[in-house]
Amino acid sequence: METAMFIEALRRDGALLADAAEAAGLDAEVPSCPGWRVRELVRHQGAVHRWATRYVAEGRRQPEPIEAEAPADDASLLPWFRAGHERLVAALGAAPADLECWYFLKAPSPRAFWARRQAHETAIHRVDAELALGRAPSPMDPGFAADGVDELLAGFHIRPRSRVRSETPRTLRVRTTDTDAERDDWLVRVSADPLVVERSAPGGADCTVSGTAEELYLTLWNRGAYEKLLVTGDVSVIDLWRRTAAVG
Repeated sequence: METAMFIEALRRDGALLADAAEAAGLDAEVPSCPGWRVRELVRHQGAVHRWATRYVAEGRRQPEPIEAEAPADDASLLPWFRAGHERLVAALGAAPADLECWYFLKAPSPRAFWARRQAHETAIHRVDAELALGRAPSPMDPGFAADGVDELLAGFHIRPRSRVRSETPRTLRVRTTDTDAERDDWLVRVSADPLVVERSAPGGADCTVSGTAEELYLTLWNRGAYEKLLVTGDVSVIDLWRRTAAVG
């Protein structure tokens, strides 16, 4: 996906998040984030947006903690969130292609990284806000969802901090059913070392899990149901994944 498409997704999902949070009420529980109410969700995402904006708008070169002073009164919280979201969208739109700043996953450029990361961060928490409202999540573009699967598998889970490990080497294939069958197919090699993820790799796998891009995206990010996915082969592999890879 092009950077401009991620920025547009960020714009859309940030607005949907705020609308759902307002409709649900700040005291509503967030079922996909146990222990959180909508108030905590809005504070978290508002802080993340401001944290990302500092890198994009100011070109900061070192990692910094996610900190932002959210309003203490509920009446100001959603306006605060909306303002921070708008600033991030504007900063990404105005940032030069050769922006230099800190970022933490492999990407074509820092600007491309922050647009993609914040689009997916916001989309997942938009889903949280809609679940708090008690309704099904708004439909997601299949291409965007497939990209989110790729970011999770080939971005986050190949890092040493991923808890997915197996003393006996195992393989898991993740495959979408509604996007490019050759491109959106990931072979995940699980061992005692950090994961190795190959896209469109030939050969079989111990276990294969498939579903629409949106179903895979939400489920692998711990916002969907594994029961909606088709699992074939050694189910102990997907059980291992469920136990160790859940993202909250």
